[in-house]
Amino acid sequence: MDAGLNRCPLQEHFLPRKSSKENLDRFIPNRSAMDFDYAHFALTEGRKGNDQASAVSSPSKEAYRKQLAETMNLNHTRILAFRNKPQAPVELLPSNHSSSLHQQPKSVKPRRYIPQTSERTLDAPDIVDDFYLNLLDWGSANVLAIALGLTVYLWDASTGSTSELVTIDEEKGPVTSINWAPDGRHVAVGLNNSEVQLWDSASNRQLRTLKGGHQSRVGSLAWNNHILTTGGMDGLIINNDVRIRSPIVETYRGHTQEVCGLKWSGSGQQLASGGNDNVVHIWDRSVASSNSTTQWLHRLEEHTSAVKALAWCPFQANLLATGGGGGDRTIKFWNTHTGACLNSVDTGSQVCSLLWSKNERELLSSHGFTQNQLTLWKYPSMVKMAELTGHTSRVLYMAQSPDGCTVASAAGDETLRFWNVFGVPETAKKAAPKTVSEPFSHVNRIR
Repeated sequence: MDAGLNRCPLQEHFLPRKSSKENLDRFIPNRSAMDFDYAHFALTEGRKGNDQASAVSSPSKEAYRKQLAETMNLNHTRILAFRNKPQAPVELLPSNHSSSLHQQPKSVKPRRYIPQTSERTLDAPDIVDDFYLNLLDWGSANVLAIALGLTVYLWDASTGSTSELVTIDEEKGPVTSINWAPDGRHVAVGLNNSEVQLWDSASNRQLRTLKGGHQSRVGSLAWNNHILTTGGMDGLIINNDVRIRSPIVETYRGHTQEVCGLKWSGSGQQLASGGNDNVVHIWDRSVASSNSTTQWLHRLEEHTSAVKALAWCPFQANLLATGGGGGDRTIKFWNTHTGACLNSVDTGSQVCSLLWSKNERELLSSHGFTQNQLTLWKYPSMVKMAELTGHTSRVLYMAQSPDGCTVASAAGDETLRFWNVFGVPETAKKAAPKTVSEPFSHVNRIR
């Protein structure tokens, strides 16, 4: 590619100087080639002679003037002579550049249309407006689970049907966290009384209850194959192997306040935890299994408020995004291999949740006061691509559809909104478009 095509616009361009002996910026007069006598005559007496000749001119005087000029070689008009010829003008752009400007550019990916309004809205009464809880999750079987007070509801995105999974007793509730297992069938439900229930959504049957590990409410859950990791208000993080009778296999101690965010990396090797103590910990399973007293791999203390929003990058290993609460308002990016903070962006408002796009290099964040918006960022430039508004209270919870294109958001305004923010599924792009009747022509209650 020509160098001229890579130049940044409006940048000053410096031409290289080939040699110090070449004077490219000025011409040097050659005095040996100059006739100073003629120059003096032409500038003084010569002008007078011309003026006089034009005033009074006789044939004899005119003949005398011509003979005198021939004798003294005064017929030439060159006064100053230069040593070198002027340099040829330097061509700033290659000769073929002008023609290339008129050629059609290569195919550029068109900018994706991002709808600014939610495609559907469901009523979500009695949702708990608590920053530290996690009450929404979208499973691999395309079923959305949401906890509203004491009850867990399931919404099938394929059919639009709603069902009730369980209503918890008041002395145990409310529900404080919910998370689908990778199979999309089993779901974990964390409770205010420190217990965690495991449910089979296909048969609406409770499989078991995990208790005894935490001393207070369980506000965060994260699955890693058959390991269910729970985070409590007591600051503990517990790995439970749900296949065995005594499920607790590891306990991570590092947070001094409530654990409000838990996310396993795509490889299942590293766990990120965020707490109300403003700390993010990175835990490594290989380190944990080899030590009886588990230590974190990295302790990240740059946030100045509670860290609930955690998201592992799907296209770059060891890249973690974290978001801080109302006193922090930043999104930070970390290399979890080295523990280095790669970037920090002030969003201007509380960061409640983060989701990476599965198809593009984009990041979605949900926020609180003042706009209660969802913001779509281009990574790594962190240029805002869109701001989605509609919620009237802080957007506490977000979940992503299995195809990665639709995002559900739930807020303290008791609404559940669906946003087509990440584009069209890859399978839908290849297949012929089909007309699907819209089951939600207006706002519907989820129960």
